[in-house]
Amino acid sequence: MVIATTLFFVGCKPKDADIQAAIQAKEAAGITVAVTKGDVTLTGEVDDEATKAKAEEIAKAEKGVKSVINNLTVKPADVPVVIAEDPALIKNVADATKDFPTVKAEVKDGVILLTGEIKKASLITLMQHLSALNPKKIDNKLTVK
Repeated sequence: MVIATTLFFVGCKPKDADIQAAIQAKEAAGITVAVTKGDVTLTGEVDDEATKAKAEEIAKAEKGVKSVINNLTVKPADVPVVIAEDPALIKNVADATKDFPTVKAEVKDGVILLTGEIKKASLITLMQHLSALNPKKIDNKLTVK
């Protein structure tokens, strides 16, 4: 009788695959569910903290779940691109190019136009400095020596 009762209860316990399928069906797109011995792990990327919390709540509510590990990440908010205004850009471009006497730079409508000559080794440094100034575009017409 004891053996029959034990087998009955073991047989009634939800299997990991069943738990996983049940939770996955209820979760939002982009959420992956893994289940090992009743322990649920949620992974993926969600839009906000509320969605992350709701996903955990759904998993915890499923029969047979012992614990939930919520490894979901929240997508970073889209940060608008800020393009520098021409007066500030003109001053900062002049500062950035002062160490490159063979380079001429003009600024118009957020676009930096580079003309002249530059050594190959210096080009990367100059472009990094100019990119950090947030121009709309860098139009590179430099001759590399």
